Amino acid sequence: MITGLAALLVAPENSAAQQAPAKVPRVGILSAAESDKTPLFDAFRTGLRELGWVEGRNIILDFRLAHGDAALLPRMAEELVNLPVDVILCDQGLELLTAATRTIPIVAMLGDPLAFGLASLSRPGGNVTGFSFMHRELSAKRLEMLRAAFPHVSTVAVLLNPHGPAAVTKFDATEEGARWIGQLSVVKIAAGSAEDLLGLRPTVFVGADGVVVIGDGMFWNHRRDIVALVNAARLPAIYPEREYVEDGGLMAYGANAPDNFHRAADYVDRVLKGTKSSDLPIQQPVKFDFVVNLRTAKALDLTIPPAILARLSEVIE
Repeated sequence: MITGLAALLVAPENSAAQQAPAKVPRVGILSAAESDKTPLFDAFRTGLRELGWVEGRNIILDFRLAHGDAALLPRMAEELVNLPVDVILCDQGLELLTAATRTIPIVAMLGDPLAFGLASLSRPGGNVTGFSFMHRELSAKRLEMLRAAFPHVSTVAVLLNPHGPAAVTKFDATEEGARWIGQLSVVKIAAGSAEDLLGLRPTVFVGADGVVVIGDGMFWNHRRDIVALVNAARLPAIYPEREYVEDGGLMAYGANAPDNFHRAADYVDRVLKGTKSSDLPIQQPVKFDFVVNLRTAKALDLTIPPAILARLSEVIE
């Protein structure tokens, strides 16, 4: 009798000890980036830590990085889906992911959300939600700011990746902005691969007196090359993200990319805790950067008007 009672008392403890450890959630990350050590991914990790998620301890981050080569994205998207992962964060390849899975929640960084066929911003539907960079809306605004800073500009070279997400709508918005401003024309300069981009020479801008660079993941990876190319042509230019200016570009206006990635951690957290991605609205940017590099302005013999300086969020001297 005593032996039987002892067995009953010991059994629950042994049973609990034999239970499988709690499953560690796995987050897939699909990106065109060169490295997982960037301000964007650092901001995402910070957001996760603030919510109690520590990489390697209670959450796994599975990176698939294309290093600017879009041809690698289809295979990488399939790899993440087949692992499988519990949720995917992406800044490239959304159309590939939605073709590969209709069930794994996706938190996407979107230049133009509705260009991807989402039902609406408030109820995107399906398995996709995310954060907008408002590239379409801001494309015309960048052109306006470039013209305000340099009124002599009449022909603008627009550098874009024709294979990039929503490239057509971004360029169309820039053309619309030129028509609205008046007495301003745009010329398309296309670079669809890293090889195309690195093969460009400053002479590609002959006939233009200003440059607008349209946001793109491959361009982000090669932003120093783009800045060097444009500065060699000695033209005023405006870029989509502040990091271009930190690397020597003249001006930038756009959504603060690290802030969007930081906020994305909250959506990943909600999904892992059971919220359906279709119930999470597409978020617009809340933080914008308007930055000028005065060292570059001086090197290019350009003067930034006081009215523009007064509007800046930051000046790099």
